[in-house]
Amino acid sequence: LTAADTAAHDIILEGLRKLPSQWPVLSEESKHIPYDERKCWEVYWLVDPLDGTKEFIKKNGEFTVNVALVRSGLPVLGVVHVPVRHVTYYAEKGKGAFKKLENGKSVPIRARAGRSDKLKIVLSRSHRGGQIDAFLQKAGPYESVSVGSSLKLCLVAEGQAHLYPRFWPSMEWDTAAAECVVTESGGQVADLRGRPLLYNKENLLNPNFLVRAAG
Repeated sequence: LTAADTAAHDIILEGLRKLPSQWPVLSEESKHIPYDERKCWEVYWLVDPLDGTKEFIKKNGEFTVNVALVRSGLPVLGVVHVPVRHVTYYAEKGKGAFKKLENGKSVPIRARAGRSDKLKIVLSRSHRGGQIDAFLQKAGPYESVSVGSSLKLCLVAEGQAHLYPRFWPSMEWDTAAAECVVTESGGQVADLRGRPLLYNKENLLNPNFLVRAAG
């Protein structure tokens, strides 16, 4: 946790409080809220004010701000902002996924990495582990790129990669906003049994999961 995490958390909360609909907020900085209180939330904001703290500290630009609206355990709106690149990925259930460029123009994105002799796999820059190595050995010919934060899911969403395997602990606020972007772009985020991730669980830890492009 850095001072930037806390400052970003406060700024986002201030903005959300100005919206007409006053839904509760769960974030990495407010994870202490008891489940007995949270379990009654039908709709709430799920926020990661600074995803990719290690990348932020390294100053490589690969950190994001993630804001999702969750309804009945599933993200229905997601915004992933990349401050250093002045780029924003966003999506709303049933309305598609978009990327807002530095020039202010928004373009639709699709999770359809083109045909290739090699599988394009995006990996975590900071986390690897033996389970990933074993998975890659069985993947066949592939090429990979390592990226930090929820940018990994966004690369699949915009068709830059076919697959992102996550076999390392992650929290609900790490994935909700980007999952909405992936889903609305035509891709899929699911656990290793093919089931969708669920949000506002008693234990906020995500299971291992795969992010896939369409087709």
